[in-house]
Amino acid sequence: MVSRLSTSDVRRLLDLRSIPLHGAGLKRPTRLDMVSNVVRFEAPTEVDHYQIRRVLDIYVRPAGEGLGTIANRIDELIAAAKLPSGVDVTVRGMVEGMRASFRSFGLGLSLAVLLLYLILVAQFRSLMDPFLILLAFPPGLTGVLLTLTSTGTTLNVMSLMGVVMLAGIAMSNSILIVEFAHHLRSEGMAAREAVATACRVRLRPVLMTSLATLIGLLPMALKLGEGSESYAPLARALIGGLSVSVLFTVFLVPAGFDLAYGRRERRESSNADAS
Repeated sequence: MVSRLSTSDVRRLLDLRSIPLHGAGLKRPTRLDMVSNVVRFEAPTEVDHYQIRRVLDIYVRPAGEGLGTIANRIDELIAAAKLPSGVDVTVRGMVEGMRASFRSFGLGLSLAVLLLYLILVAQFRSLMDPFLILLAFPPGLTGVLLTLTSTGTTLNVMSLMGVVMLAGIAMSNSILIVEFAHHLRSEGMAAREAVATACRVRLRPVLMTSLATLIGLLPMALKLGEGSESYAPLARALIGGLSVSVLFTVFLVPAGFDLAYGRRERRESSNADAS
């Protein structure tokens, strides 16, 4: 049976039921509702597919919130929802790319720190000295988080790039102190006196290089200039991390050096006196 009625003529459910069907050898048409049961029900107007599977897309656009905050809220809603069997919820789009970037940057940061440690082990020929140099990096991460929180900046790809750059800058300041302290020890100076002298001597170059970096990053952090908004998280992460790292470099690294080498010297001297 064939209908010659165009789809533009169907505007109501009654029009659909009244569609005439013309059969072969029949002079009079037959209405559709005479040979079928037409019932109204809810259904999507179109069926989309993703990788051969039928999907229903729900689009979310941030109105002013951070993308990570919205993604976390959506994850909470998905975890609390009771899904029927055979139904899965997958978050795609910019969130997927953001989380992939975070994973790759986390892996890259871990590999960078590990590579720096191995290079320092080869240079200093010691397992303790690279550990002392790395002591200035965790406080720098604390400064990054505090600065980003206080300025309302999200943890994004640019701020993570600032963390990677912070690793090299913070460790270079520690290298100056540790290397010069070992040089003074080789000349016969005690460990505590050597590291105290190294801090006094190396304080000026550490402050000069750090202040030059901080002042150079200020225009970028304050969004001065066209297009600087995209690089502001990088500059803010570096400024916060480097400021805290410099403060802890001249206190934490010498304290660790004294614990590692000064205690050993005092123990050796006490054993020598006892013998």
